[in-house]
Amino acid sequence: MATHLGARGTARPAPTAPHHAHNLVLKGAKLVLPTGITDGAQLAIEGTRIAEHPHQNAHEIDVRGHWLIPGFVDLHNHGGGGASFTSGTAEDVLKGIHTHRTHGTTTLVASTVTGDMDTLTAQAGLLSELAEQGDIAGVHFEGPFISPCRKGAHSEELLRDPDPAEVRKLIDAARGHARMVTLATELPGGLDSVRLLAEHGVIAAIGHTDATYEQTVEAIDAGATVATHLFNAMPALGHRAPGPIAALLEDERITVELINDGTHLHPASLQLAFHSAGADRVAFITDAMDAAGFGDGRYLLGPLEVEVSEGVARLVEGGSIAGSTLTLDRAFRRAVTVDHIPVVDAVAALSANPARLLGMYDRVGSLEPGKDADLVLLDADFALKGVMRKGSWVLKPQLP
Repeated sequence: MATHLGARGTARPAPTAPHHAHNLVLKGAKLVLPTGITDGAQLAIEGTRIAEHPHQNAHEIDVRGHWLIPGFVDLHNHGGGGASFTSGTAEDVLKGIHTHRTHGTTTLVASTVTGDMDTLTAQAGLLSELAEQGDIAGVHFEGPFISPCRKGAHSEELLRDPDPAEVRKLIDAARGHARMVTLATELPGGLDSVRLLAEHGVIAAIGHTDATYEQTVEAIDAGATVATHLFNAMPALGHRAPGPIAALLEDERITVELINDGTHLHPASLQLAFHSAGADRVAFITDAMDAAGFGDGRYLLGPLEVEVSEGVARLVEGGSIAGSTLTLDRAFRRAVTVDHIPVVDAVAALSANPARLLGMYDRVGSLEPGKDADLVLLDADFALKGVMRKGSWVLKPQLP
């Protein structure tokens, strides 16, 4: 069902056929590679993949004065373009995917929110079909196994303890495409659920949690590997009771998600995460809801009504932040221009790190021969100018 409740503005047009690149050479850009930045470089594309050398009949495009970086990989995303991954139809989900692709996200994990088990298993079935078609990289279940003390924009009456049998039910409903489950691991059944997820190759993410430092360490030892939007929906860092933040930052087994929209995090918190965890353990996410790439207005996030004003989403009842309206091109630009994160580190947080976490780094996450031709073209000021996915332009650049 459509979840947008009359937002101001108009919807983006329906997805159109991509512009196929075939054999192409992009010449003259600053190219961000795993080894660093190469200026005045060229990138060869043959079919859907990056090539070692240009094809003899390749079409050349001059992109001097621009940046070429890998397509973005979003681990945590609830929707966009006025459409929801949580409760929408397949058409809605595809519309949201297209919205984020036009902002540089070429690989996306679709996230749910807390609901009853029948609703969640039904949506998991729909999303798994889209994963089988290659439209999304899998499913992330955020809730219902989270703490009522840190529920954020989740319906409290639908929350439950993480019973491993119910966790297994969600995994099965996703038909091999469950990528991640966010849990409050301190709740009864939490550690057993973490172990179950690890055994099935599904990421156990600690989030919406009221855990102590010691409880968080125990969950990491049980197999948890991700911090769901670090700092948000968890106890603050304290000098006598350090809580989950300290445990998640210090452990090399944990990748920390960060929402870099200027609302969810103070810049000093972002810097703390980069300095403490290191650039190879940070993954920028959107945690986007329907309003991303669409506009202010009223929406539904699961069963809860959300007011979006000046790009900030809050619950109508209670005022809690309710996801974001972020797109990853904005997260990247803010990282390098406002937060002064080195370009190479910001690219890693948006591409390589999440790709490795998902086990997809052999295909996406960097601009290397043999990988999918997923790339983002930016101007000298880091404004988005073009997006390619699997060798086809999603957003065709308008170059002089």
